Amino acid sequence: MSLSIGFPNAANITIGGKPAATIRASGDATEDAGAQALGVKEGDGTQVKTGPTGLGQSAGAQAESETSDNTSFAVKILLKRLKELQQQLREQQQQLAQAQAASYPTPEAKTTAVAAIQAQVAATNGAILQVSASLVKELTKGSGTGSVVNTTA
Repeated sequence: MSLSIGFPNAANITIGGKPAATIRASGDATEDAGAQALGVKEGDGTQVKTGPTGLGQSAGAQAESETSDNTSFAVKILLKRLKELQQQLREQQQQLAQAQAASYPTPEAKTTAVAAIQAQVAATNGAILQVSASLVKELTKGSGTGSVVNTTA
């Protein structure tokens, strides 16, 4: 039996026996099916922008500029996942705004559609919190060792 620590080849990682690309594709298909079930049309022209405005750099550019060669592999992966989750949250917030603005045959249909998207937003927020906590843990892992330099000759 062999034991491997870390991710020597991240492209070969499998989840439940399936490659990560398959998992991602099935997640995208599920998201598309959910949007169709809610009656959200792709590219209907309505666009809602969320997030900070007027800042010089986007969050993605800041995250990329913060990752330097001396950051650990785990930190880079966590920052990448955090960026993906933030993008997913922005898309879900747009879907929520569209669902709230759309007309439905009954008030119950609107409530159901909005509640479904709110549940997705809540799940994404939870994932962002988990990744953020892991990132903080990973970043503070090396800070406890200290950077003491012996100056005696």
